[in-house]
Amino acid sequence: MRLSEKQATEMLLHGDPVAMGREADAICRKRFGDTVTFIVDRNINYTNVCVNECNFCAFFRRKDHKDAYLLTYDEILQKVQETVDAGGTQLMIQGGLYPDLGLEYYEKMLTTIKSKYDITIHSFTATEIQHFARQAGISILDCLKRLQAAGLDSLPGGGAEILVDDVRKRVSPKKIMTDDWLHVMECAHSIGMESTATMVIGLGETMAQRVEHMEKIRRLQDKTGGFRAFITWSFQPNNTKLGGEKTSGWDYMRTLALSRLYMDNVAHIQGSWVTQGERIGQLTLGFGADDLGSIMLEENVVRAAGTAYDMSINKMVDLISGAGKKPAQRDTEYNIIKRF
Repeated sequence: MRLSEKQATEMLLHGDPVAMGREADAICRKRFGDTVTFIVDRNINYTNVCVNECNFCAFFRRKDHKDAYLLTYDEILQKVQETVDAGGTQLMIQGGLYPDLGLEYYEKMLTTIKSKYDITIHSFTATEIQHFARQAGISILDCLKRLQAAGLDSLPGGGAEILVDDVRKRVSPKKIMTDDWLHVMECAHSIGMESTATMVIGLGETMAQRVEHMEKIRRLQDKTGGFRAFITWSFQPNNTKLGGEKTSGWDYMRTLALSRLYMDNVAHIQGSWVTQGERIGQLTLGFGADDLGSIMLEENVVRAAGTAYDMSINKMVDLISGAGKKPAQRDTEYNIIKRF
């Protein structure tokens, strides 16, 4: 029997996190055994200029700010080369919403990379896709088809935060709203472009709103089957306009466990060592996570909020092994490339 929204909210409010973790881990083991995966990739943040100016973001700059930047194609290609040299198989290219770059800029970026490298481009959030489409004066679907033709393979789930407009209007009033985010994902799935889904907790949302977010993802997944993974992050308040306190490790673990219990139609649940740190990241492997994401050769957005961790393949393998699990490197589609 599927968990209802009411049952899930009750679990987040009053559930025993250890018991929830045990149940989530049992489901995970049944599905994946002891295997825990990770990927080697690079986040390329091509610009920090953004017209959205979200209250929870420490990364963005206005175009006239002294620290504003826009990478050249040559700078991007150098980063791709470094990624390939380090054994990376995926690029996650994301940036702010630059006010006056046309869709052709992004198409050329993709075709240039694909002409030189055999690498998966898992890039551009739903927020960016909407921005590109509006600038080009075309539909979301047509925009995605053009990007796919240029070399875009799949979409990351960023920009979802909490898929409840009351929360979004408070923390990111200029940003994509709930129905728009879901529409971008549905359009992507309709052309065979799979994606991930994310949730950011600790934005002052209620437990019922977290469950509402999960329900919207679960419902769309029932319809399209296009989400490969669900990833929960915690808001990093440092250097942001929104500020506040970072949510507790227990709150994160309880929410992570619930995501495995609730999201019964999404195969992979990813634990976050990037926002939680390595030790909590390791603990997620007993709370329903079957994947620890990326070793991230570069990451700038979370780092701008004062959170930075260094990771290597050896460190990741030790982290997974230390949790009593069997580490494996995967590709974007969760095919296993190498076991350790």
